[in-house]
Amino acid sequence: MSNILELKNVNKEYKDFSLNNVSFALEEGYIMGLIGPNGAGKSTTIKLIMNLVKKNSGGIKIFGLDNLMHEKEIKQKIGFVYDENYFYEELTILEMKSIIARFYKEWNDKKFNEYIGDFNLMPKKKIKDLLKGMKMKFSLAVALSHNAKLIVMDEPTSGLDPVFRREILDILYTMMQNDKMGILFSTHITADLERIADYITFLNNGNVNFSLPKDEIIENYAMVKGDKKLLDKDIKKEFIGIRENAYGFEALTGNAKNAKRLFGNKILIEKASLDDIMVYSVRGGINV
Repeated sequence: MSNILELKNVNKEYKDFSLNNVSFALEEGYIMGLIGPNGAGKSTTIKLIMNLVKKNSGGIKIFGLDNLMHEKEIKQKIGFVYDENYFYEELTILEMKSIIARFYKEWNDKKFNEYIGDFNLMPKKKIKDLLKGMKMKFSLAVALSHNAKLIVMDEPTSGLDPVFRREILDILYTMMQNDKMGILFSTHITADLERIADYITFLNNGNVNFSLPKDEIIENYAMVKGDKKLLDKDIKKEFIGIRENAYGFEALTGNAKNAKRLFGNKILIEKASLDDIMVYSVRGGINV
């Protein structure tokens, strides 16, 4: 199976921030979640992929092609969904569609009409009258109506209520069952990725902490809880981050099997959520 998206040692320098040797790859047929705290470099990474900002060094390939040399060809096959939509608010859905459709060689009106029907969008409704969730559905309908093979989403579920969020996630999951495409999904709502992502890439302070299959993360990362008496200087080094209180400690490990070997039945081991992994990794050290 070929990589639909590949970043290799990508660097971008700003006055007060830098993206450092970012490398990861997404195969077709999979969803990759891009996570990290605010300021980690998620949006910068997406802008580099879309060539909205210029990288300092490194390589980005989309569909096996250099994203700069083949930009026009590549963007014909990318669907881009922002957290905020930049449509003409006074136009109707159909009027806005008519403008957008002209830019894509493989625009398919039949598909678009099917999607707005499936998404319960009213063609004659003005963009300004759509709720945020409906605007997101319209963006998805646009992204899926020109034979896009890579969908890039920047905080698509931010600000949506749980019902709309679940509906958007269900739409994405269904898409992946029917088409050989890839989705890069950047979000701070990690629960969404726990539901649908196949891979997780974790950015922190401009660096890639890891880029792994979600199942591997679930298997290896764990929360360890126990008595503070079990901790000493060497043992603390076994953990990514530790929080201590009057009753004991809670820590994140990236090797659940090793923690079990070290402590046996003296500890409680629980599944680590992506939120746990992000918080303990970002803060690190003692007393997270």
